[in-house]
Amino acid sequence: QVQLVESGGGLVQAGGSLRLSCAASGGTISTYNLGWFRQAPGKEREFVAVITWSGGTYYTDLVKGRFTISRDNAMNTVYLQMNSLKLEDTAVYYCRTGPVVAGTMRADFDSWGQGTKVTVSS
Repeated sequence: QVQLVESGGGLVQAGGSLRLSCAASGGTISTYNLGWFRQAPGKEREFVAVITWSGGTYYTDLVKGRFTISRDNAMNTVYLQMNSLKLEDTAVYYCRTGPVVAGTMRADFDSWGQGTKVTVSS
């Protein structure tokens, strides 16, 4: 029942940084796992990072060491700090709740929000 809206995307040069936000409404996020996903042109949607309700974090190897996921339960918002951006990070980024299994989340859902577009240029 929690509604999520992504924001913070934009155009950035390779090596630069962006901070994405996932704002929730209609309920608290404090008891949810919150994950970030992305879909590049011509590619399947893939898992990026997740922060569990208890604060644990997991990342795909593609972004480990460059991205940091965090949450502010009081603000009902989850963030994705993206540093050292690469051309391969260009995608529409989405957030979603769901179970965490073996340090990842499934990305094969039919329904997604609008997302926020990240474009990394050379």
